[in-house]
Amino acid sequence: MVFCWPAVPARRSVVFEAYRLPEEHEAVREAVREVCAAKVAPHAAEADETGEFPRRGYDALRAADFHAPHIPVEYGGAGADALATAIVIEEVARACASTALIPAGNKLGTMPLLLAGSEELKRRYLTPVAAGEAMFSYCLSEPEAGSDAASMTTRAVRDGDHWVLNGVKRWITNAGVSEYYTVFAVTDPTARSRGISAFVVEKSDPGVSFGAPEKKLGIKGSPTREVYLDNVRIPADRIIGEPGTGFATAMRTLDHTRVTIAAQAVGIAQGALDYAKGYVQERQQFGKPVAEFQGVQFMLADMGMKLEAARQLTYTAAGKSERGDADLTYFGAAAKCFASDAAMDITTDAVQLLGGYGYTRDYPVERMMRDAKITQIYEGTNQVQRIVMARQLLKD
Repeated sequence: MVFCWPAVPARRSVVFEAYRLPEEHEAVREAVREVCAAKVAPHAAEADETGEFPRRGYDALRAADFHAPHIPVEYGGAGADALATAIVIEEVARACASTALIPAGNKLGTMPLLLAGSEELKRRYLTPVAAGEAMFSYCLSEPEAGSDAASMTTRAVRDGDHWVLNGVKRWITNAGVSEYYTVFAVTDPTARSRGISAFVVEKSDPGVSFGAPEKKLGIKGSPTREVYLDNVRIPADRIIGEPGTGFATAMRTLDHTRVTIAAQAVGIAQGALDYAKGYVQERQQFGKPVAEFQGVQFMLADMGMKLEAARQLTYTAAGKSERGDADLTYFGAAAKCFASDAAMDITTDAVQLLGGYGYTRDYPVERMMRDAKITQIYEGTNQVQRIVMARQLLKD
């Protein structure tokens, strides 16, 4: 099925009525949930077991136009606002966290173009992503530059009408599967963060290669690999924005895409809570369903409370992302931090509620717990998010 996106309103703002989602956003949720129930969830355990990219999930999302919903209509995309995109990622993550990194990864990789790219660059690279012909990855981290991204050593040197890139990028989501990569590299070694620029690199460019897939705790269906750049020569017009603006673009990108990680965390947590609720109502001990025991009910109440708080904070941050509000940096960090911590708590409790069964791969909650852990780490650890929030509070 192909979901028919509603017309984009003239004023692209998220409007809430008594804290209820607009009907068009609820329609998005229902449509994504239907696709995921039929074509994503049945293959989630297989993707985890094999560690292979969930090709069938990608095909299903692409057929329904959910693979990169954020891309504007002028580039062939659905033109979904930030809230609708968050809902797509949430619902996919509810079924399979690895598959959720298709729309989330595409947004992360393309956001620098949307924020700072030339019109020609946007048309050249966003159009095939919107059409489902290519995916986009984001290359910021390096072996010695994680939280301290400004200390990166990947270099880009101008050579006539070209840039020549050399270096290694690590922890790159969907590396090897994506056709396009936003790569951050040092163009002025004397200027630290103001000497970093952003570029579009293609998988087919000579000198681009990939390391072996990382052996990870979770999200195993989304390949994570190093990207090697060995004298990669690219046309000068593939720079994103002006030289020296790359680091600022990277940070602005994360302000927006931390909302998508929050949405992924909410989706994982919802999947775990849904499964645990069904289990405790069926599981009998001492002659009655374990759901009737007060201790179990308290756990469920806490799980539901944390989940809904995380969802509301995530949706608020999505609204701020859509509007480009001045306090997006704070809310993006807060949503990502709170939702991922909540997801870890909720999935751990889901395993506990299933007892010994929860600890086995015969049941999905142990996978969800493993998948939830990464949401506390990538796109800035939650310790970094707390630094970001504190600085924003003190500045204000």
